[in-house]
Amino acid sequence: MEPVPAGLDYDLWTGPAPKHEFTRNRFHYNWHWFWDYGNGDVGNQGAHQIDVARWGLGVDFPIKASAMGGHFMFDDDQQTPNTLYCAFEFDGVGKRKMLEFEVRHWITNHEAGIGTPGFGGDPIPGFLGPPSHEDHLSMAGNTVGDIFYGSKGFMAMTNEEDYQSYRTWLGREQTPGPSASRRGNNWANFIDCVRSRKKEDLNAPIQEAHKSCTLIHLANASYRLGRTLNFDPATEQVTGDEEATRLLRGVYRAPFVVPEKV
Repeated sequence: MEPVPAGLDYDLWTGPAPKHEFTRNRFHYNWHWFWDYGNGDVGNQGAHQIDVARWGLGVDFPIKASAMGGHFMFDDDQQTPNTLYCAFEFDGVGKRKMLEFEVRHWITNHEAGIGTPGFGGDPIPGFLGPPSHEDHLSMAGNTVGDIFYGSKGFMAMTNEEDYQSYRTWLGREQTPGPSASRRGNNWANFIDCVRSRKKEDLNAPIQEAHKSCTLIHLANASYRLGRTLNFDPATEQVTGDEEATRLLRGVYRAPFVVPEKV
């Protein structure tokens, strides 16, 4: 328990969440790691990669969601998992599609070269091979990106701030294929649309964020309940699981309530 910082309206900051005594461990960035406020790293950094993955697969809502993991690193009171594996299944035309997402915290490898120096710039000779110890130390950190697997090869994508890159490898021999890098700024695009009032100029409609966030909430509900959830894309509801429905609906502290439909 700590004094509320001067100038902070803690009641408004807390909003619909249950009211707790103020501690800095729940404040600012750390709110991500408590269920009352956040969704862990799948809802923090993972939101961006899940959105790109949906875009690349051409899918909307899943028909199944499953997640497992745990809080395996650090001895602290944070609630959300820092290791999490999520799987989503989608109906497709003639064939179903699958999306996998992982939270690995600070310890990971660098599949398809994502996270290695120069991924977005000049090719790195032999970068698909195992890195040396010195290379590993220079690449310490997270692998943040997307990999798409298809019948003709695979493609890796990554973005750092306003710099996006992709590379492809074709056939069994994984022959380097098309690649490109470019700059873009979603923040500037949003501000431009606020000024122009033209929502059609947005890089992505707000509905796409809703769909990606649905995957995040389903994954967390599956993890917390310890079971696979079945989802109806038409009604946007979990089917046959009232406990999951209640968890996804949440409880809102007055006066920060969501009106029921009339």
